[in-house]
Amino acid sequence: MIFNFRVVSDEVDNFRRDIQIDADASFLDLRNAIYESVGYDKNQMCSFFICDQDWERKREITLEDMGLDASEDAYIMEDTILSDEIEDEGQRLMLTFDYLNDRSFYIEMKSLVPGRSLIDALVASSMGNAPKQESELEIPEPKAGKTNAKGMEDFDEEFYGTDSYSDDEFEAGGFDEMTLDE
Repeated sequence: MIFNFRVVSDEVDNFRRDIQIDADASFLDLRNAIYESVGYDKNQMCSFFICDQDWERKREITLEDMGLDASEDAYIMEDTILSDEIEDEGQRLMLTFDYLNDRSFYIEMKSLVPGRSLIDALVASSMGNAPKQESELEIPEPKAGKTNAKGMEDFDEEFYGTDSYSDDEFEAGGFDEMTLDE
């Protein structure tokens, strides 16, 4: 059986990839087909998420075993077969490729073709440029103080904030009163 997936992005309006892949392929195979179609580095961490019809994330399929919670089953891309997790047309997935900024591709299984198979995934349709794999965050330059006679910087109150405090800052809670003798 062949699965036909449509891949889109909420960052780029005219971006779309249609991927055909065998139902017995792994999620890693699907990730590789998507990454090759957009020119992404395959060494970056990413995860698939099985989603409901409202794009709510239900199950994560990771690139590597993260070993976070031994009570839950770990789903690894290389070991997880597409047909084991995807049953119907319209099934929605997310491929999160930038964890820091929660950036993802949105994927929907558009159709399936029974009685046929593919050895390798195929990009059936390609439109537009993909978003950059890593977002370009601007890191602000630190504010410099004035230089004093010894060549050291004098930092004004803007650098450190205000020169006073409020007792309310310490009464935010979180610690019980205790003494050092206890």
